Amino acid sequence: MPSPFAEARMICASHTPLMDHVDADPLVDAEVRQHFARLAEQVAVFDPELIVEFAPDHFKGFFYDMMPPFTVGIRATAIGDYDIGVPGDRFDIPEELALDCVRNLYAADVDAALSYRAQLDHGFAQLLVLLTGSVGRYPVLPIHINCAGTPLPSFRQVRRLGDGVGRWLAGLNKRVLILGSGGLSHDPPIPTIATAPPPVAEMLIAGRNPPMEARRAREQANYETARKLARGEGHATPLNAAWDRSFMAQMAALDFDSITALAEGELTQLAGCGGHEVRNWVAAYAAMAALGPFTHQDIFYRDIPQWNAGMGIAAARRPSGHQA
Repeated sequence: MPSPFAEARMICASHTPLMDHVDADPLVDAEVRQHFARLAEQVAVFDPELIVEFAPDHFKGFFYDMMPPFTVGIRATAIGDYDIGVPGDRFDIPEELALDCVRNLYAADVDAALSYRAQLDHGFAQLLVLLTGSVGRYPVLPIHINCAGTPLPSFRQVRRLGDGVGRWLAGLNKRVLILGSGGLSHDPPIPTIATAPPPVAEMLIAGRNPPMEARRAREQANYETARKLARGEGHATPLNAAWDRSFMAQMAALDFDSITALAEGELTQLAGCGGHEVRNWVAAYAAMAALGPFTHQDIFYRDIPQWNAGMGIAAARRPSGHQA
């Protein structure tokens, strides 16, 4: 049984940097923002002593020159892509606590790298900005899961990571907020190294700190992909609302077997290359499950092609002590 600990909360949500750059249905836009605003109010009342965020990267801060399956940020700054967060802003990472997490993961036979100079893109920044106002409002432990640079860590590995983090959190006696950032179905224009021409392959290997013009060009390509998707044009895999809803139901039931059974290529066909970001939901739910019983709520789902996002939001809470 886990040790007694202070109250824990979890929020899993899709991120989409297109929210502030490509117009969606105004009613849908307003509904999404209202849900995040209400959650932000709840986070402020909860006043977490530590936020643990599982999130992906989009070849902005992690590259093929060294691509671990998991990386714990010991020190980190925001890239500020898509004007989300301020470039160079520091995440407020309690270093000794982060190192203690790494030691505990190693003791649990979970392989995770660590970084004293992590650069974190919108995959980390957007939820923190929406829920807290900035990347540095609360102490945060950022944990990167490789969801873009194939081959990807298996869902069994991801679940083991989440379980290890949850068991570590159980002994901290802190108010903890667990975030899972990413998914659901979407297919952004991220190239694959197997088919990329040499200049693009080099970007995937060592593309840190590109010129602003190159960064903006990538962002514009993402906007145009979404606009074409909304018009029924282009080559992006369509959003898959049925699969998204099924996945959310599986997570609510702690059914990890269904997602584990999907091969990497199968998931890409079903949910696009961005669908692999659901690994962050799996890690977050596994961490909550390691803490013991919790109450759960599916808050929102809508497929929003203008944002190239199967937009899902779910939350869970566990009061202090052992009883849910």
